[in-house]
Amino acid sequence: MKFTLPQIRRAAIYLSVLLLAFSFGWFARERYSSSGTLFKVAQKLNIDRVLPQKHKDVDFDLFWLVWDKLEADYYDKSKINETEMVLGAIKGMVSSIGDPYTSFLPPEEQKRTQEDLSGEFEGVGIEIGFRGSRLAVIAPLEGSPADRAGIKAGDYIIGIKDEKKEVETGTVGMSLIDAVESIRGKAGTNVTLILTREGEEKPLELEVTRAKIEVPSVVLTFQSTSVGEVAVLQLKRFGGNTKPEWDRAISQVQSKKPKGIVLDLRNNPGGYLPTSVDILSDFLDSGVAVIQQSGDTKRELSVSGRPRIPNTKMVVLVNAGSASASEIVAGALKDRNRAQIVGQKTFGKGTIQEARPVNGNSGLHITVAKWLTPNGTWVHENGLQPDLEVEDKADTEEDEQLSKALELLK
Repeated sequence: MKFTLPQIRRAAIYLSVLLLAFSFGWFARERYSSSGTLFKVAQKLNIDRVLPQKHKDVDFDLFWLVWDKLEADYYDKSKINETEMVLGAIKGMVSSIGDPYTSFLPPEEQKRTQEDLSGEFEGVGIEIGFRGSRLAVIAPLEGSPADRAGIKAGDYIIGIKDEKKEVETGTVGMSLIDAVESIRGKAGTNVTLILTREGEEKPLELEVTRAKIEVPSVVLTFQSTSVGEVAVLQLKRFGGNTKPEWDRAISQVQSKKPKGIVLDLRNNPGGYLPTSVDILSDFLDSGVAVIQQSGDTKRELSVSGRPRIPNTKMVVLVNAGSASASEIVAGALKDRNRAQIVGQKTFGKGTIQEARPVNGNSGLHITVAKWLTPNGTWVHENGLQPDLEVEDKADTEEDEQLSKALELLK
């Protein structure tokens, strides 16, 4: 078959354009992908130089300009990790909202959060959160390294110093996840927390040796009183193992038929919202457990209507370390006149987070709503005021709050 000269010219032009397009595509991929890594990450995260139509007003050129300059000019190329750069950008985007409880968790941090709720991890044994913009200790776990070192609920953490680092890390502007990351570490290693405490003029520096922490969700004991046995149900967290442990404890309470119940929520930092509704369902026969509000939309979550202990007289113990789900339980029992609340004002965390898996093993923790007690009270940053305020004095061996609860049950 013979080709005419015009046909040959057209074919040459077509091949030239094809080769040019291929070369440009290859160059662009290499220029903006660093051996294809960014290209793959961008594909997964649906990131492109061209933004979707609804984001046309966002100037994304600055992101790529900074990216390109880092790749071109940073002196130590071994530190350039494209995947980490993208993850860091996402963390920055999420933190820009200004809510310390809304955060993006890369796989390792997501794993630590799941360990927390399972009750097994390596660290110092404190739950931390924010009061306003200040990082605070919600509660030290009983018997933990933090507890033995003298760290108390309500302490503000202003600095963290790891034994492997020569400089102190300040906590101003630090996210909750970054704070946890700094305090956590291998069992046997040391971390120093710089704290401010009400009544102390100067900051405290407390060195803590990290250890493996195993925390049961529920501890049940019985106390003999002049009117008979009283069940003391110490609920330490609302985690992944709480429900089966709670069910076993409630079965023992039912078989013993105590004259009263003390529900001890002191130093309980919270956890899963549905678990708090499950707990309330054992004490309330009907009605609202908690109100969830997002914007103008309110959703009432009610108890199951099948309480196992609906009538036994009870007292609830709270303190400054009682937060989140603990406050939900105490608030509902208070509003419904089911129990007297004894102790000290609670921490004051009135928002709800959802943990959503992202791109495999990462996680996005989003504040999706605030919660209100059945009477419509929002405890956020104000705390829940007990019916009877009682201080547990540090300089005595007596547990004054528990003693008062037992006295009220008589």
